[in-house]
Amino acid sequence: MPVADPWFYLAAVPAVLLAGISKGGFGGGLGVMAVPLMALFVSPVQAAAIMLPILCVMDIFGLRAYRNTWDRRNIAIMVPGALVGILVGTLTFRYLDDGMIRLLIGTIAIGFTLHHFGFTSFVAHAGGPPVQFFLLPQRLDKTLYVGTTVVFFFAINYVKLVPYGWLGQFSPDNLLTALVLAPLAPLGIWLGVRLHGPVGRELFYRLCYGMLLVTGVKLLWDGLWPLLT
Repeated sequence: MPVADPWFYLAAVPAVLLAGISKGGFGGGLGVMAVPLMALFVSPVQAAAIMLPILCVMDIFGLRAYRNTWDRRNIAIMVPGALVGILVGTLTFRYLDDGMIRLLIGTIAIGFTLHHFGFTSFVAHAGGPPVQFFLLPQRLDKTLYVGTTVVFFFAINYVKLVPYGWLGQFSPDNLLTALVLAPLAPLGIWLGVRLHGPVGRELFYRLCYGMLLVTGVKLLWDGLWPLLT
């Protein structure tokens, strides 16, 4: 059975829409908020397992929207590194301290954003924070930037299906819950694509850096909270 708690869906519906809008129009920066929002009502591991198939649906629609607009050189550099990271994550899944990882990435994300706003006047250009760190300073055309993140996450999300399945994360309950939420995936991507066009280059990059800052604060808080309680 899918998750029955109505409070879960009160968080999950906006979480999925936010992830789709962010992925479809602004490089995915706020997509990182989806799992933490769901994790208010289910375990973080279950939230991640529910979200991955939804992200894969989003990736299909995102790829259709940006299929001819992406940077092949950046993809060739980023994907191999991401595959190594997925392998390491799979092998160390049961031993990783999520809190320390959140602390590290959150601190770097905040520092990177504050440095940008403090020392540059022109706004450069988010998927996850590591992708943002790599792509933002390149000041890519905004559509090329989003298209590159779409292709990158399409590749790695479908690869992640294998280790998630191997680790037993796709229980019938998780898959049914993902199926219930899946119709929101194309809607979120469509909204993101619609919002992408009218937003100017400078405002676009300011939004992306803002997303990175929000992501960093959220990750930092998630890492610190267990240490403070």
